[in-house]
Amino acid sequence: MSQLTAIITGASEGLGKSFAIELASRNINLVLVALPSSGLPELASFIRKNFAIDVNYLEADLTCTESYPEIFNYLQKQQITAHLLINNAGLGNWSWFEEKSICFYKTQIELNVITPVLLTRLFLAQTDVAITSYILNVGSLGGLFVVPKKQVYGATKSFIRYFTRCLQLELHGSNVKLSLLSPGGINTKPELLVMNNTLKGISKATILEPEQVARIAIDGLLKGKKEIIPGMVNKLLVLLNSLLPDYVKDSIIKRRLNTILES
Repeated sequence: MSQLTAIITGASEGLGKSFAIELASRNINLVLVALPSSGLPELASFIRKNFAIDVNYLEADLTCTESYPEIFNYLQKQQITAHLLINNAGLGNWSWFEEKSICFYKTQIELNVITPVLLTRLFLAQTDVAITSYILNVGSLGGLFVVPKKQVYGATKSFIRYFTRCLQLELHGSNVKLSLLSPGGINTKPELLVMNNTLKGISKATILEPEQVARIAIDGLLKGKKEIIPGMVNKLLVLLNSLLPDYVKDSIIKRRLNTILES
């Protein structure tokens, strides 16, 4: 069988970078996609030197509609068929709704919602039906829980959850495996590491390193798991969420909101 090739969006840092290194360690060729001037050429060079795989990269702004077909036109010209798509690119925030501009929210919705939908559509159009293909949509537990100061971000991740669930039903019986990754907090950036280090108890236990999440996610993806929730504490929280009545969850959220207001 020919060597597999994976497309990773948002590949230059954080979880995307960890996905790239994890897949390279499994002898899977890479097509890395990220913004210009985000360190993508340096990452591609590092992976080529340390792993015996092919690495292509494209610097693109995925909020621009023309970027989507450009990726697959490039693959066609290079005679590359992609077998894995990691929809990782996204924009988060931790702020009150009125603190961010309408331009910020427009970009967030485009990147978190429109980009994975359209890339998935183009990816499916070029798959080889004789070979199993894989799609990993990076969601968040923020798409399942109501979290103050993550109002639009959480809504975009709720969309990804619904979109993935529906598409899983449509693709049932096909040679395409689609998984939803639902992580808790991840130490992807220095500012997040500082903030997460202030957490205590269960909140701190939900935080994982990007390398851990990438390994668990790729294991689950290749096994065909429908939803991948890294970390035992996060799995427990999802279970409790399904058992607790809405009024109890609302009470917990209101107490959490009061804590934030007082801080």
